Amino acid sequence: MTLTTIILTLLTLTPHLTTSYTPLSDASLRLIPSGNSDFDIHSGALLAPILIPRVPGTPGSEAAQHHFVNFFRTHLPAWEVEWHNFTSTTPATGDKQVPFRNLVFRRDPPGVKGGDVARLTLVAHYDSLYRPEGFIGAVDSAVPCAVLMHVARSVEGALRAKWEGTGGGDGLGEEVGVQVVLMDGEEAWVSWTDEDSLYGARALAETWSGEGQRGKDDGEDGVGVFSNRLESISLFVLLDLLGSGNPTVPSYFAKTHWAYEHMATAEKRLRELGLLETKEAKPFLPDLQKKSYQFTMGYVLDDHVPFLQRGVDVLHIIPTPFPPVWHTMDDDGLHLDIPTIRDWAKIVTAFVAEWLELDGLLPPLASDEKVGREHSEKDEL
Repeated sequence: MTLTTIILTLLTLTPHLTTSYTPLSDASLRLIPSGNSDFDIHSGALLAPILIPRVPGTPGSEAAQHHFVNFFRTHLPAWEVEWHNFTSTTPATGDKQVPFRNLVFRRDPPGVKGGDVARLTLVAHYDSLYRPEGFIGAVDSAVPCAVLMHVARSVEGALRAKWEGTGGGDGLGEEVGVQVVLMDGEEAWVSWTDEDSLYGARALAETWSGEGQRGKDDGEDGVGVFSNRLESISLFVLLDLLGSGNPTVPSYFAKTHWAYEHMATAEKRLRELGLLETKEAKPFLPDLQKKSYQFTMGYVLDDHVPFLQRGVDVLHIIPTPFPPVWHTMDDDGLHLDIPTIRDWAKIVTAFVAEWLELDGLLPPLASDEKVGREHSEKDEL
């Protein structure tokens, strides 16, 4: 990503209308896990395997891909795994075709045609910079990937409980699903340009804009509510540069400020209930009361751009200013703030659980989560 901003040709100020959005009860908020030791930089099951260089087409990139796929196939077998593979040249590699691989993990209501599912789309990029050699990219963007893995695992039990015995959807047309998209090739190989950046996002947006919704069980015509995969994205939530302490994430788009408000409200309630570890921190999402006239006509360049340009609604969760470690060799595990990471895991999970209407369906906390909370409460006293 880059600090450069671009001017919007049109900024729609009309709030997005949702059919329903039910806040979680306090009891459900208390059941949201933090990830606990899964974010340990040395042994954490989610984060530690990603804290390696992940340049596209290298063994590190393949190791990260296998980590993601093995996690979903082992722990979340109901999620469909999809590879989006392509090649491209880069300014750093000349005529050589570099392999890029986007990964999509999708959970739709059972028994519902793909063209009838509006999917909350949770996104992060997993590649790391080509130079300097050995660059890890912990906040950029291993942590967001690990957070999204945590979110998917945290809501799966509730989704299963919601859909068991119902056949999935209600048969009234558009249904609600969720997908995690891990993008390859976000970083520039030499310097940021329209051609040398966002390789995976540009290719996937182009593919999805022309790809029909017919699934293997949908019949020949595949007619549904949405004519292509791009149209089925109800909200594109992009996480980037998360993991440093004291983040400040503004609300970037007036059109999706309603969604920002929901996530900021979830953070506020979690703080008021004493469920976040960063108790003395200022809000991560401070723009809860932002007015329409306070929005500027620009945004940070990132993986959402090719989707935004095609009319997709975007919620961009990226700090401004960027963390001090951004694009330096200090962007490694040792410079992460683990309590901040676990709090992001809770905040994003709460937002997703509310979107998917999972109140009252979240399973009890695992024993290690209960122990961690008890220690936190003692420390507070």
